[in-house]
Amino acid sequence: MPTKPNTANSTPATPSGGYYVFLITYLVMLSAFGSFVNDMYLPTLPEMVRSFHTTTSVVQLGLTFGMIGLGFGELILGPLSDRFGRKPILIGALIVFCIGAMCSVWSKTIHVFLFWRLIQGLGASGGYFLARTIPADLYKGRALAKVMALVGAINGLAPASAPVIGGFVARSIGWQGIFWILFGFSALLLILTPAYKESLPKDRRVTGHFGAAFKNYAVLAHNRHFVVHTMLKGTALGVLFAYIASAPFIIQDHYGYNQLQFGLFMGFNALFVAVGSTLALKFKPLKQAALFGGRALAVVAVAQLICFYLDDNIWVYEALNVLMLFCLGMLFTVGNTLAMNEGRQCAGDASALIGLMGYVFGATVSPLVGLGDILHSTGIAIVVLAALVLIFTHMTRVLPADLAADPVSATRAGTPAVKDAAAPRP
Repeated sequence: MPTKPNTANSTPATPSGGYYVFLITYLVMLSAFGSFVNDMYLPTLPEMVRSFHTTTSVVQLGLTFGMIGLGFGELILGPLSDRFGRKPILIGALIVFCIGAMCSVWSKTIHVFLFWRLIQGLGASGGYFLARTIPADLYKGRALAKVMALVGAINGLAPASAPVIGGFVARSIGWQGIFWILFGFSALLLILTPAYKESLPKDRRVTGHFGAAFKNYAVLAHNRHFVVHTMLKGTALGVLFAYIASAPFIIQDHYGYNQLQFGLFMGFNALFVAVGSTLALKFKPLKQAALFGGRALAVVAVAQLICFYLDDNIWVYEALNVLMLFCLGMLFTVGNTLAMNEGRQCAGDASALIGLMGYVFGATVSPLVGLGDILHSTGIAIVVLAALVLIFTHMTRVLPADLAADPVSATRAGTPAVKDAAAPRP
C-alpha cells in the first residue's frame, strides 16, 4: 500500500546570494502582477462607461469578473501545483493571461470585454497565488513572516505605480494601451520563469489519483486556525476592493480630478500599505498587529462614513484613505503569514483558499459600491466589512501562539494533510 513520501530531507536549500535577490525580485513581480491586472486600468473606468455606452455598475463588473477569474483560477491551480510542481502551472497560467490581455483590446462590446477579463483573471491567478506559495515551500515561522512582509512592502510600489502608469497611458493611447502593457508584463514574466528553480521537490508533491490533489481543501476547512486567518485576510481585502472600485468615480467624477491626478492620489495612498506591512513585524506575537490594525480600521471606517454624509471634502477623504490603507497593510501581513504558516504542508491549496476568499468579498463588493449615491454606498460597504475584520481580529487574538516552529496543517483538527489518496487513515 502506498504511503506518504518521506519529506524529512526533501526541503530545498534556503536561497542565498544572487539567487535570493532574484527570487525576491521575481516574487515581487508575481505579486505585483495581480495588482496591475486590476489597478492599472482603474483610471479608465469613467472613460470606459462612455466608450461602451453603459453604466458605472456594469463597467465595475470588469473588476468583478477579473476577481472571479483570479479566485477560481487559484482554486483549480493550487491543488494542481501541489501535484505537478509550481513552474509548469505558472508557465501555463501566464500563457492564458497573454491571450486574455491581447483579446480584450479588440472587444467591441462590454460583454465581450467582461469575458476576456474573466480569462485574464484565470491567467493572472497563477502568478498571484504562487507569490504566497513559493515562500511557504522554502521558509517557516518568523523567517516566513519576514519574507512575506518584505515582498509585501516592496510590492507596495505596484498599486502605487499602476494607477499612475495607467493614467499616463490612458491619456496617450486610451484604455486599450493598458492591456498591451499588461500583455508585455506577462510576457516578461514568462521569459524570466526558466531562471526560477522549482521550489516543490517531487517527493513532496501530492500522489495517488488525480482527485487527491483537491482533498486538502477539506482538511484545511477543518483547521480552525487556518480558517480564522484566511477570513481575516479575505475581509480586509474586501475593504481594499471597496476602495479600489469606488475611488475612480469619487476622485474623477465627483471631485473633478483628471486621470493622471487620480493615479497620483492612488499611488501615494498605496505606499502606506507597504508601511503598514513592514511595521507589522514589530509586533510580537505577530497577531497583535492584527488587533491594532483591526481596531484602528473600524474607527477609520466609521469616520469615513460620517464624513461622506456630513463633510464632502476631498482632503478629509484622502487623509482617511491613508489611515485605512496603513491598517490594511498590517492586516495583510498578519493574515497571509499566519494562514500560510498553518497550511504550509499543502501550500498550493492553502494559498488558493486565501486568494479565493479575498476575491469572494472583492467580487461581491465592487458592483455594490456603484449603486445609488456612490459616497454613501461606499461608506456603508466599508463599515460593514471593517466590522467583519474586527470580529476575525478578536478571534485571532484568542488563538494560541501564532508562529510555531514547524506547524503541520490541520493537526489541530486531528487530520493529517493529504499526500497520498491511498495512505492509511489514522
